[in-house]
Amino acid sequence: MNITRNRRRNRAPWVLALLTTLCAELTFTAVAVPFTWLLLPLLMVMYGAGVLVLREAVVRVGGGWPSLVLMGVAYQIAEDGLGLQALTSPRMYGAADWGFRAFGANWTYWESQIGVHVVLSVLLPIAITNLLFPAQQARPYLSNKGLAGAGALAIVGVIGIRYLISATEDPGYQTPMGPTMVFLALIMALAVVALAVVPRRRRTTSYRAPRTATAPRPGVVGFVSMYLTMALLSTLLPLGLGSTLLLDDLMSPVQRLIIAALTAVAFAWLVVRWQAAANWDDQRRIWLFGGILVSHTAFMMPASLTAALTGSLTLAAEVYLLSRLARHLRQRETVTYPVGGARTPPQPE
Repeated sequence: MNITRNRRRNRAPWVLALLTTLCAELTFTAVAVPFTWLLLPLLMVMYGAGVLVLREAVVRVGGGWPSLVLMGVAYQIAEDGLGLQALTSPRMYGAADWGFRAFGANWTYWESQIGVHVVLSVLLPIAITNLLFPAQQARPYLSNKGLAGAGALAIVGVIGIRYLISATEDPGYQTPMGPTMVFLALIMALAVVALAVVPRRRRTTSYRAPRTATAPRPGVVGFVSMYLTMALLSTLLPLGLGSTLLLDDLMSPVQRLIIAALTAVAFAWLVVRWQAAANWDDQRRIWLFGGILVSHTAFMMPASLTAALTGSLTLAAEVYLLSRLARHLRQRETVTYPVGGARTPPQPE
């Protein structure tokens, strides 16, 4: 009995590691560059181990979604600043050509990747894993030794992308010492706030967000999330990561930064408001996730005919798997709450 329980418990970290890699890269970059699949082992080490470590750290200190957001920003700085070096490189991905660059940093690229990594690398994979393993969502997945091992793998992953991907995309470039020290200081500051300050405030306050009357129907949630995700991405990045920005003549790079930030804030406000509604449930969550994932993948499809074909297959797989997840949750709910049984309405996260 105990052996079976332990085996089931150990599935959660593997699922999270795989979901993080799928959501962050294999449903995005790999759409236009199928070669990315060959980097799956490295990506799972970097994404999977990295997000697993920050998830474990937040759970162990009693933090919640705000702590995960802050740790997600720290994770993004570690990956893009220290690993890929894309935050400062004047040549990486051509970001300096279509974005706002000042003080040695690619600010447009930075803002876009904060949104992508916080949501697609961290929050969404963790939320889906919570749906699959609800009994474990507030518990650590790993032992202390397991956490140490995952931390070591995460460091190896960051080093790996620096000497494999960054060295290929921008040969010879090294982030100057000044920005490197700034990145390290930001990572440490964000970690302290996320793991020490925010959980303490969470434990000492009894505030709960007021419930709104109702959340929209699932289809509306999916459409809005899909639209706002595409609006955010296309404001900051060229479609398909090409060379031309959408509506390039109508907005300056600084205006794009502001508009994208307002879009992200509005999206976050909507999600918080929806989750406070009495009728917010797992089906609406899945439509929310689906809208984000579908838009994230569709954004890459204009890159080429190969991207259009690969993206179509990826979209079909996303819709199918999310439909299977929705069916699984309905069946589990039916078993947990048989007809005629008492049920407590779901509480907001």
